[in-house]
Amino acid sequence: MRFPSCVGVALPDDSKDRSDRSDRSDRLDRSDRLDRSARSARSARSDQSAAPPARLRPSGGYRDLRSFEASTIVYDGTVSFCERFLNPRSRTVDQMVQAARSGRQNIAEGSRAAATSSQTELRLVNVARASLDELLLDYEDFLRQRGLAQWSKDDPKALAVRRVGAARDRSDWSDRSDRSDRSDRSDRSDPADHSDPAYAAWLRHADPAIVANAIICVIHQTNYLLDCQIRALEQSFITEGGYTEQLAAARLAARRQQDRQTVRDQSAPTAPTNLSDPCPKSAAPACPACAQPMVVRTARHGSRAGSQFWGCSGYPACKATLALS
Repeated sequence: MRFPSCVGVALPDDSKDRSDRSDRSDRLDRSDRLDRSARSARSARSDQSAAPPARLRPSGGYRDLRSFEASTIVYDGTVSFCERFLNPRSRTVDQMVQAARSGRQNIAEGSRAAATSSQTELRLVNVARASLDELLLDYEDFLRQRGLAQWSKDDPKALAVRRVGAARDRSDWSDRSDRSDRSDRSDRSDPADHSDPAYAAWLRHADPAIVANAIICVIHQTNYLLDCQIRALEQSFITEGGYTEQLAAARLAARRQQDRQTVRDQSAPTAPTNLSDPCPKSAAPACPACAQPMVVRTARHGSRAGSQFWGCSGYPACKATLALS
């Protein structure tokens, strides 16, 4: 049997189809890689643009201030004291709660205001200090008018309350003058509990005299911390200046940097147009008085106003000039 000849018959060739599919796959892979690279670049630019710029004066972080923590204990203890032992219709209740609140809130507001005003921060911290003094008098009046004893400074019960505050004092954080912005993260205390566990034995006591005396001790400690904080703020203002002064100093530093860059640009020798002349006339000469590079200046006054000349880059310390040839 003879088989039909296959010579001249075009057999189906799928190699070209495979090649086309491979080329398309390569193009798609390259396109995907380019898209991923572009997305990565955009993401990196977005991350860079989202990064907050450096602040001239940091602010915030008041939740880490020991004075703020102590004032919170005073505020919460005062609210509980008024609810338990005073007539809710009494005007004294509102005055005591507002004084305790002012002591706490003004510390936070002053810490936030530090970014733009040292004087505002100092004023608000002093307001907090004055509010706590007012509250201190209210507690002393409560004890005196009811014939209840006030603990002396060296009373064992007062010393026990003060030791709690001293143990929690982390090297007196309240007198720090440099703060970083911690976004003032949320309060870590339990919102359902209005008293600090460390002071619970006194603040939850059934005897109003014990509660009032314990809060008086904490107020004294808070006032001491605020005094330290005020002294630190005053010293910082004396040595570093206020926000306006720091802003002006930063602006002057930036202008000096710009001026130095301009001097370097102007004093750099220009490329000679004639290669046979290795030292062109436009090259900046050295100052004959102090040897610093000279720069081209323009006269603004006098008979030569508008004309240019070489002036020392060390002006106004050096006022040497040369004619511009």
